[in-house]
Amino acid sequence: MKLYTPEKTELIDVTALRPHGTGLLVEGKIMGAMPMKAVLRPSELRAGFRLLTLRAFVALVAMLFRRDG
Repeated sequence: MKLYTPEKTELIDVTALRPHGTGLLVEGKIMGAMPMKAVLRPSELRAGFRLLTLRAFVALVAMLFRRDG
């Protein structure tokens, strides 16, 4: 999974998600070069869900059926 800047430059390339202790280990590369590992904690996941508005949720579901472009 890749995340891009608004200018369509690759920012993060997530290569793996694995259970880690009480969280989730996210592995990948930043800007195509720098390896990174980050742990997503349960409290941070809950904080992320608080950012999810109804409009954003609808956009996420709609993205499942759209092509890149």
